[in-house]
Amino acid sequence: MNIFMIGLGRMGLGMSRRLLSKGHKVAGYDANPEARERARAYMEVLESLEGLSGQKLVWLMVPHEVVDKVLEDIKPYLQEGDIVVDGGNSFYKDSQRRAEALKDMGVYFLDVGVSGGVYGEELGYCLMVGGDRSAFERIEPILRDLSYEGRGYAYLGSSGAGHFAKMVHNGIEYAFMQAIGEGFELLKESGFEYDLKEVARIYNTGSVIRSWLMELTQKVFEDFGDLQELEPYVEDTGEGRWTVEEAIKRAVPVPTIAEALFARFRSRQDNSFRDRLLAGLRFEFGRHQVKKKDE
Repeated sequence: MNIFMIGLGRMGLGMSRRLLSKGHKVAGYDANPEARERARAYMEVLESLEGLSGQKLVWLMVPHEVVDKVLEDIKPYLQEGDIVVDGGNSFYKDSQRRAEALKDMGVYFLDVGVSGGVYGEELGYCLMVGGDRSAFERIEPILRDLSYEGRGYAYLGSSGAGHFAKMVHNGIEYAFMQAIGEGFELLKESGFEYDLKEVARIYNTGSVIRSWLMELTQKVFEDFGDLQELEPYVEDTGEGRWTVEEAIKRAVPVPTIAEALFARFRSRQDNSFRDRLLAGLRFEFGRHQVKKKDE
């Protein structure tokens, strides 16, 4: 089976290189000429989608906003029995819809949640697979070689199951990161003049909160010192929002994940209207001091 990687950014290129290191033959394509040029140093790169030939696995590593367009672009080159994998962070209902549409062509669609970030190329990825079980079994050797220690993958159920699991995974990640941020801010303001990278190191050495995120916390302090050069702006790419929306639909309380999502929204506010209103209210009911911009 021919393997084609569509999307040769950090993740797509890293996954391609890992497969190549495991002895698989992989060709890739990216709509961005610069990405194609960077990838050419490591792998065979197609100049157009016309190179999608033979019985194939087409693995998409593109933003969820463009998956439908990419699928339309590759449809003329798909044939019965081909397998398409969406390894990006797509909404699970979109994956279910896409699986049904490709099924009419005799093409299998697997939704695969991928975790591991840029370190996955060396250490292996965590892969959460949804879709047709027979298609999963056909590409299982590929999944095994991509995965962490050859066991960091699982078939989780029908179409959508992989991306739903990855959605919840990212919601949990939001909460973990928020807790780390709050705790280390308290340490910073404690008056003890902690070396925060040393605190992170000891937290990660035998403690019950040791984790990869704690290792990365130590690395943040090593790379960015007191963080003064970083803007307090935290983006989200959709998965946290989807997690909270799905929890609301099912009446499942997820207050910690929801608060972590709202904290990201708060990080983007400059000169918050809400906080200005609160200051005004405190003045009106108690004549508490207010600070004006020109003071």
